[in-house]
Formats: sequence, C-alpha cells, structure tokens
Amino acid sequence: MNYIKHLNGVFIQFSKDNRLNPTHISLYVGLFQLWNNYHFCDAFHINRQEVMAYAKIGSKSTYHRCLKELHHWKYLFYTPSHNPFQGSRIRMFDFGTSDGHVVYPYRPKTRTSNGQVVVPLNKHIETTKNKTNGDKPDCPQNEFEVISFFQKENCPKKEAKKFYNHYQSVGWTLGGNTKIVDWTAVARKWILKAEEFKQEKTILPVSQNTDNLRTVSSKNYNEPL
Repeated sequence: MNYIKHLNGVFIQFSKDNRLNPTHISLYVGLFQLWNNYHFCDAFHINRQEVMAYAKIGSKSTYHRCLKELHHWKYLFYTPSHNPFQGSRIRMFDFGTSDGHVVYPYRPKTRTSNGQVVVPLNKHIETTKNKTNGDKPDCPQNEFEVISFFQKENCPKKEAKKFYNHYQSVGWTLGGNTKIVDWTAVARKWILKAEEFKQEKTILPVSQNTDNLRTVSSKNYNEPL
C-alpha cells in the first residue's frame, strides 16, 4: 500500500463528495493513522476513546454517526462489536490506484436484485499480508485484548493498563530498538515480575525498635573490645 498515493487519492475523493463535513475527514484521518500503526494490515480493532482522541471528536453520537456514514459511503468497512473486551473492526479501502478509482480489496461479494454476483473490476490486486512469525502476534490489536489476556492470567486490570501504556508509548519495542515478536510472551514476563515485586513488598522492613544485633543491655565497658 502506497502511503502517499492513498492519501492523494482519498483527498481527491473528499473534494468531490459534498456529503462530507470536517468531522468525517478528521475521523477518517484518525482511523488512517491507526491503520498505519498496524502496518496497513487487512483489518484491525479500534478503541472508541482512542479514535475520538485522534479525530478530536467529543460527542459519542457524532462519532457513531460519522463512522456509519463513512461505511455507507464506501470509504471503509465497519463491523460494530458488542463485546466490551474487543473493539469494533475496521477494514480500510485502498484509494492509491493509478487511475484514481477506489479499490475494494476486502469487501465481500454481494449480489444484485437479479442474483448476479458483483465483484471488483480490478482483479489484479496485491493485498497487504499480515503475517508475522507464524501465529505469534507482535503487538495486541488494542487495550481490550491486553486486559482480556491479563484477566485470563489472573492478573489485575490495572497491571494490564500499565503494560499496554508502557509498550504503546515505546512502539512495542524492547530497549527502544528491538521489535517485539510475541507480545504475549513479554506480557507473561511482565506478570512474573509484578508477582515478584509484590512478594518483595510483603517482607517486613527492619524496625528501628528491634535489637537486630542481639546485644545484651548489661554491657561491661571495662572489658576490652
């Protein structure tokens, strides 16, 4: 997927579409940034609060309305989720073709009223592959996935948020330059460290009132050391 060609193509389409307002465009740009963070994968899950922050949208009703309209107007494919631990699913369409027409590489086949199957005109499409190290995910799709994983490992939700915020801020790398190849393995190591830290805190500190040297109170200071 060509980053520049895509943005040029979609903004040309924006200029021709009178149905759009600035909120639609800011929402699309926010979703595009998340798509970029996920390396332009086939589809990705979103966190509503995160998307609203990217798009600078303060109203939930405005957010949902604009997202549904972008779906109906064929700028993206939106699958809502009713699972509190998994966000809605988004598939972006590629606007970066040489002739300026949008390509729907991920849109399922549909049928017309007479039963004829409608397929994209351009059949020679190179889709983006989303395979990294077999079945090992290099990073979670969103915060809800991390929370769900930590809860399965009997680890508090607060610890999951700390883990997600830390590695999200460093781009899911180790030491700032090594890309994580399996975030679940890193998460298990984080959980073990959290357990060790918790056990260390339960050790009673040395009291100032305790005779830790076990000396006798009746000391004869005439005796040599």
